[in-house]
Amino acid sequence: MLSIKNLDVKYGAVLALKSVSLTVEQGEIVTLIGANGAGKSTTLMAISGLVRPSAGRIRLLDHDLSVIPPHAIVRLGVSHVPEGRRIFANLTVSENLDLGAYVRSDRAMIKQDRERVLALFPQLTARLGQPAATLSGGEQQMLAMGRALMARPRLMLLDEPSLGLAPFLVKQIFHTIREINQEGTTILLVEQNAHMALAIAHRGYVLETGRVVLSGQAEDLAKNEDVKRAYLGE
Repeated sequence: MLSIKNLDVKYGAVLALKSVSLTVEQGEIVTLIGANGAGKSTTLMAISGLVRPSAGRIRLLDHDLSVIPPHAIVRLGVSHVPEGRRIFANLTVSENLDLGAYVRSDRAMIKQDRERVLALFPQLTARLGQPAATLSGGEQQMLAMGRALMARPRLMLLDEPSLGLAPFLVKQIFHTIREINQEGTTILLVEQNAHMALAIAHRGYVLETGRVVLSGQAEDLAKNEDVKRAYLGE
């Protein structure tokens, strides 16, 4: 579904990504793990068109994403749940969900997808009329994911979904990520909690200072001594 080859991204004179190559097959959960500053979020922003590569190629099926504006990338079936959630705080929960479907005009399916989102995140049902700023951190993460699902993505980019959440909420969010995947959405996951990420992912890539230094099946990475020492606290 997604193919990245020899991707470079610069912030001024700083090379944030250096010849990054990776693939995501349809139906997979693929995780990117690494320390802060390794280039994980930059990879997601390059896919969604928020930063432009200085070299390399990003392809979604037959489309070259490196030359397509972000709103058109959403139309192609890519939704991005950014680090920090980035919900519209002054709008209601319901309005945030509506904005997730801004590229769509199929009203009957939009209504169906809203019902699906509220089934995945039932806590939001009683909050629909509230300003999004009044939600807890966990509820804001649910809203950010629900808003992304309203675009009916083929590929969802998830950036640090567990950030700042209590452990019981982290388990709930990861259970829902797996459920979303089982319902047919392919997922590329960036996550500091490498234990949880590798537990639900099919494959993974390890980034260090903008480069892919290791890749493989998630269960193999979880057993790798270097990964255990650097990212799993073992």
